Amino acid sequence: MNFTSLKKIFYWWLLSLVLLPQIAVPSEVQSLITSEIEQGTITIIGEDHKRPESIQFFKTVIDEYLQQRKCLVVALEIASSQQMILDQVSEGKADISNITIPPMIDHPAYRIMIHDLAEMKRGGKCLKLLAIDADLKTSSPRDEWMAMVLENQTGRTPILALLGGLHALKRVDWSREDPSPFVAEILVERKHKVKTYPQVWKNKNCHADKRLISSDTEEAAKLINDSLISLLNAYDYETVKDVVDGVILWECK
Repeated sequence: MNFTSLKKIFYWWLLSLVLLPQIAVPSEVQSLITSEIEQGTITIIGEDHKRPESIQFFKTVIDEYLQQRKCLVVALEIASSQQMILDQVSEGKADISNITIPPMIDHPAYRIMIHDLAEMKRGGKCLKLLAIDADLKTSSPRDEWMAMVLENQTGRTPILALLGGLHALKRVDWSREDPSPFVAEILVERKHKVKTYPQVWKNKNCHADKRLISSDTEEAAKLINDSLISLLNAYDYETVKDVVDGVILWECK
């Protein structure tokens, strides 16, 4: 093994220690979501991009599910044109640095996650990594494209996707004349079994603890209205029971 390879291994190891210290520690929230992942379902975890704790959470859900000796498709917000390289990384034939990831999403913890998932696959876990996003050459709208890729992958093996929070909304009450449905809504309209759990941060500096809030509560509706609907030309929800399956709230201890 040459010096460059040793440096690369040390680099990823160091980042893992710094950014993902709790990666393998399950919690009640992860367990609740894992228990809802079933054959034929598409589960979407919504996130604010470039937050290491979101990656920790997503990775732990995967870890816990695969411990049941089941199979899982993991869908990522990476252009579908990168699927061949992603497959090569999973097979150990390419380096994680070869994957092109959109700048708004790309950060060290995200690449560490892909590296770790690829190692799990090579280690015998029944796991497939799927790049689902559109790229600049794609004529379809992003959400239509992502829904199509997910739809083509549906079958007995469940899908777990990590996407931006807005993509996890199953319904938006638009206040404009040209609505643009997000991935979850498109899939629901096509009669797929979809479960969504957007992550929300009341305070961006608070990420030490998390809890899962039921979608039929006023608190869940307020969190979705304040964090997501406020970004759109859309009406606030009175209830989000048919919009999401739960809200993951990050907060200080």
